[in-house]
Amino acid sequence: VQLVESVGVLVQAGVSLRLSCSASGRTFSTYTMGWFRHAPGKVLGFVAAISWNGGNTYYADSVKGRFTISRDNAKNTVDLQMNSLKPENTAVYYCASSQMVFSTLLAGRETSYLYWGQGTQVTVSS
Repeated sequence: VQLVESVGVLVQAGVSLRLSCSASGRTFSTYTMGWFRHAPGKVLGFVAAISWNGGNTYYADSVKGRFTISRDNAKNTVDLQMNSLKPENTAVYYCASSQMVFSTLLAGRETSYLYWGQGTQVTVSS
């Protein structure tokens, strides 16, 4: 499986941004998908995850209510809609895929994911 995130951008605080991740492979629709981010000076952190059919989602508390994860299995894509961006959302964002059965216990763990994209830089200026 190859994952490719959309190109990173520089935006101002308060705006919305939609990240997209395209996946290769015919088994995309069976994977749990997740978004993680690596902010400057911090460890890799969980952002959001979605089950194979989109029926279940899970978010980090810090983004709940502002970020929305979605997927289109017909197009092999998973998106992250980010609203009301803040400077502290500046990070390299990664999409990742997992063959695990979706659970909130496992979805937030980077070790649950086998395949990773190369990451895309999102910079939010104040």
